[in-house]
Amino acid sequence: MSLVTTKKMLLDAREKGYAVGAFNVENMEMVMAVVGAAEELNSPVIMQTTPSTVKYADFDYFYANVKVAADKASVPVAIHLDHGNNFDLAMQAFRAGYTSIMIDGSHDGFEENIALTKSVVAVCKNGNIPVEAELGKVGGKEDDLDGGDGGYTNPLEAKAFVERTGVDSLAVAIGTAHGVYEGEPKLDLDRLSQIREVVDIPLVLHGTSGVPDDVVTECVNRGICKVNYATDLRIAFTKGVKKVFEENADTIDPKKYNAQGREEVKAYVKERMFACKSVGQGR
Repeated sequence: MSLVTTKKMLLDAREKGYAVGAFNVENMEMVMAVVGAAEELNSPVIMQTTPSTVKYADFDYFYANVKVAADKASVPVAIHLDHGNNFDLAMQAFRAGYTSIMIDGSHDGFEENIALTKSVVAVCKNGNIPVEAELGKVGGKEDDLDGGDGGYTNPLEAKAFVERTGVDSLAVAIGTAHGVYEGEPKLDLDRLSQIREVVDIPLVLHGTSGVPDDVVTECVNRGICKVNYATDLRIAFTKGVKKVFEENADTIDPKKYNAQGREEVKAYVKERMFACKSVGQGR
């Protein structure tokens, strides 16, 4: 099927009590792995790129990769800009055909975040493209993103933010962090429940690589509708490539080591789809 937006995808997840896995992809093999996992488990899926990823190539390269995968797939597939950090970048993704946009003004003040988010929503609404925003600040560092020590989302601020911006989904900060955790993260699940009580749009969990699956599932049970994974996909792909060279250091064919990286990513994604409870929800 053709690429779809995340609008209906996340509303369906919210209604039926599951979340859609959103997986950051860095190359063609990772795109193939993610959509292959989705097909095998009959799960809707979101593929996303960060500012540093599209800087490495550009929006058109990644859009083309994901579009081909979506056209061949029998499950819903969306392509999403993850952590778009300024208006111009969001508009580049919009013009390239991305079917979901995140504008992240969480590093600015509350009013500045609202103003930036509203400006992106105003444009994307005309093209029926949903917008995700972030309130509070997911900590840690990944790519060019530096959330520092983070900052939790205030439920009452979240309610006001959603009402004033018209945003379609909201990433909340409840104790997760980008990058690799030094220990097991401690999430404020009660805070998540409080946000869910006052916010009537789908909620998003960032910084989920390294969060135990049972904790992810509990977050889904408490209202999370989209779960982001990035760092662990890179680790999985690299693990596959290293395995090939450990077994045969003279390997020169990129297809051989990339294929092993692809299989490692596919296995990882399938496990996370079970944690998100999205298995069987693709049609």
